[in-house]
Amino acid sequence: MGAVTFLTGPVRSGKSARAVEIARGWGGNVVFAATYRVDPADAEMLARVRRHQEERPEGWRTLEAPDDLTAALAALDPPPSGLVLDSIVIWAAMRFDRDDSTILAEWSAVLGHLRAAPWPTVIVGDEIGWSPVPMEAELRRFRDLVGWLGQRTAAAADEAWLMVAGCPVRLK
Repeated sequence: MGAVTFLTGPVRSGKSARAVEIARGWGGNVVFAATYRVDPADAEMLARVRRHQEERPEGWRTLEAPDDLTAALAALDPPPSGLVLDSIVIWAAMRFDRDDSTILAEWSAVLGHLRAAPWPTVIVGDEIGWSPVPMEAELRRFRDLVGWLGQRTAAAADEAWLMVAGCPVRLK
């Protein structure tokens, strides 16, 4: 069974860098599952994507925001030596037009697949609910959804870490 590590924390806490650091030990056949669908009109986000790409070791493959992550992983040849999934927050945002129960069921299926995979996985999340309750209903819904996804991921993970100011704090 695949070992799953969950990294969560606030923005700019070092989650992605830590995920890459962990995955470097898995050999050169790591796959990076990027959950953001690139919007060519968003120059700032494109710069972020490029920065993340430059931080990855040469030779890593990138799986660009598949709608069906489990099918895309099953189709990889050769299979990866490890997987970095960054991030469940963007993964959820790309599905926000669906109802919460559908999104949660889809994520549970992804987690089940990753637990059964023959490779280790690092999943990156975000803690977005540490601020005042948003006034807008959609923002409250998204905050709650991300919290539920984080709870499910931490429960399924072998290890869970909170990243704060570049420092990992073990949760489990």
